[in-house]
Amino acid sequence: MSKPTESELEILSLLWEMKEASVRQVHERLSETKDTGYTTTLKTMQNMHAKQMVSRNETQRTHIYSPATNQKDTQKSLLKNLVTTAFGGSAQKLVLQALGEENPSKEELDEIRAFLDQLENKK
Repeated sequence: MSKPTESELEILSLLWEMKEASVRQVHERLSETKDTGYTTTLKTMQNMHAKQMVSRNETQRTHIYSPATNQKDTQKSLLKNLVTTAFGGSAQKLVLQALGEENPSKEELDEIRAFLDQLENKK
């Protein structure tokens, strides 16, 4: 799958949550957070279908779209690309930047520590 644009990623996120939806349903959800036209949503989803990012059920008058890839695989691919291009392949630089920009909660820090402990125990 090609790298999704910001708009495509917004639509994919909604489809991962909704499992499947018509253009109208996706557009209504997008309209809750941004000003976008129905035809823009339609064209974006048609382009996503052409790029094989979404599948489309055409058996009914209203086409139903669903994600063609799962969220975890897409996140993994996007993260790998980000680490390579923006952080010179350094996961350390990425993590330090992310933690330096945000104020993680105690719960999030505990989860991060547990994850790091788990990684160290695998070695």
